Amino acid sequence: MIENNNTFDIIVIGAGHAGCEAALASARLNKKTALFTLNLDTIANMPCNPSIGGISKGQIVREIDALGGEIGRNTDKALISFNMINISKGAAVISPRAQCDKIVYHIEMKKTLENQENLYIKQDEIIDILTENDVALGVLSKTNIKYFAKAIILTSGTFLNGKIFIGKTSFPAGRMGEFPSIELSDNLEKKGFIRTRLKTGTPFRILKNSINFTDLGKYEGDEKIEPFSFKTDINSLKNRDFCYITYTNQNTHDIIKQNLKFSPLYSGKIKGIGPRYCPSIEDKVVKFPNMPRHQIFLEPISLYSNEIYCNGISSSLPEEVQVKFLHTIKGLENAIVTRIGYAIEYDFFQPTQLKPNLETKLIKNLFFAGQINGTTGYEEAAAQGLIAGINACKKIDQKEDFILKRYEAYIGVLIDDLVTKGVLDPYRMFTSRAEYRLMLRLDNVYNRLFKYGNDLGLIKNEDFIKFKKYETALENIKIELENIKEKGLSEAQKIRQNIEYNDWIKKSKILNNFDQNGYFNQDKLKKSINIEIRYKGYIDRQIEDVKNMEKLEAKIIPQDLDYEKIVGLLTETKKKLKDIRPKTLGQASRISGVNPTDIVLINIFLKKNYN
Repeated sequence: MIENNNTFDIIVIGAGHAGCEAALASARLNKKTALFTLNLDTIANMPCNPSIGGISKGQIVREIDALGGEIGRNTDKALISFNMINISKGAAVISPRAQCDKIVYHIEMKKTLENQENLYIKQDEIIDILTENDVALGVLSKTNIKYFAKAIILTSGTFLNGKIFIGKTSFPAGRMGEFPSIELSDNLEKKGFIRTRLKTGTPFRILKNSINFTDLGKYEGDEKIEPFSFKTDINSLKNRDFCYITYTNQNTHDIIKQNLKFSPLYSGKIKGIGPRYCPSIEDKVVKFPNMPRHQIFLEPISLYSNEIYCNGISSSLPEEVQVKFLHTIKGLENAIVTRIGYAIEYDFFQPTQLKPNLETKLIKNLFFAGQINGTTGYEEAAAQGLIAGINACKKIDQKEDFILKRYEAYIGVLIDDLVTKGVLDPYRMFTSRAEYRLMLRLDNVYNRLFKYGNDLGLIKNEDFIKFKKYETALENIKIELENIKEKGLSEAQKIRQNIEYNDWIKKSKILNNFDQNGYFNQDKLKKSINIEIRYKGYIDRQIEDVKNMEKLEAKIIPQDLDYEKIVGLLTETKKKLKDIRPKTLGQASRISGVNPTDIVLINIFLKKNYN
């Protein structure tokens, strides 16, 4: 679409996974939106592993889908292979993961953006946020053009002062082969934002036809594929390729150890903190000296490319050292490297400088989303982008913020963790971060969030009506099962007698008129009811915990509260409370270093002075 007018409702800076979701959400909510990117040809790029989902991340993708986002739908379009992870470990941790075609993923997302009404895509570098009296008014481009908007969403990824490291060599870059954004980060600091540095890395890409696959393990996709999006026709999905598995060995480790002096990670050249849960091969060898080998997944990046992604051996050692240790690995003895591994260091802004709606505290109408907030991962970025897009629209319309609670969604856990606790290293979501994870299962995502998506206007009414039939059937089955239980056949007895609920559901008259086609079908009903019956005691316990927490969440803390007046609080505690300015007692209780006694003191002070 062509647009010469420089005035918009919302401007989104950056077209990675956060920026795409933010721009689509605001445009779909009838806001005239501009999406700025340094390069139109790298929209929705997957610069690291081209996969979506995994432990808890799969839940996040489904949550985004239930709220009307795009990442799940786009993943289904780009699917190469699908696996359901943790099937044997219980309902709370089961997660879907897809290996994606990065070329298709980019093309399909770009096509979606280009065809979206109210959305205008522009290739330009934004170097400053225009403000007046601490209110964002617009942006300034590298070409000295001013664009104006009612709200700005910054989703800059690793581009802010990005710097790549390979051995002793380093140079500015947002990603390999792409320019960094330097002026914007500097200008944000001048406006009072506190920035620091993080680091991440990526491994080799090698040619598939240079690999000896003899005796390598295979990691194939599941026979049964579950789409990430309710919009996807399951019959359109199939596994198109698979991954191979190999391992490092002692020779690999010896070469790495002998050359650690050349690693920027250990020479002190890199100051940023790297991801704790996705360490480089140098870190693995140093920190786990007794491990005889480390697993490597050889993953296709596209059906239109011969390149293979070597998942598990990210490195920033000199190129000749990387190639040398690569050739010690089984199957990779003659591997031809197309892209060398590297580390990248970049600026991020501590997310405790944000409100729970992802608006900055320093500048009104300015929102941050994605890696600028210290997260790592496409899924975490997309979730923040969606929420920032929604809340930017809410702000313009002067409506209440859209805030998901910790027991409602992993997205709620993610954002609450960021704005309440901040980050010390790149934040990655895990099921263990969610205290109510049994309530945040994969099977009940749409039960939790579909109504919100419909209320927001991002889920069509006809889709919501189909879901309501599913939800009604589910509730009726629960009621009938409770009636059976009251007649004397207890849950424990049924399990001991090995009576399958599936058999009972099949015979139930409740499903006589239930539509078995589409995403919300009988199979999902049976799975959900089995899980809810099996874990009922644990779920009920978590519901009670939520009720207790809600009492703290209901206690609002005035934003002008003078913590210096609360007798008994430590100086350090007062500083944290003043910096973060929690909105509720519940949020205050989750701030690192704030203990239960502090919460009691704050509550007593509120009762005395604000009731």
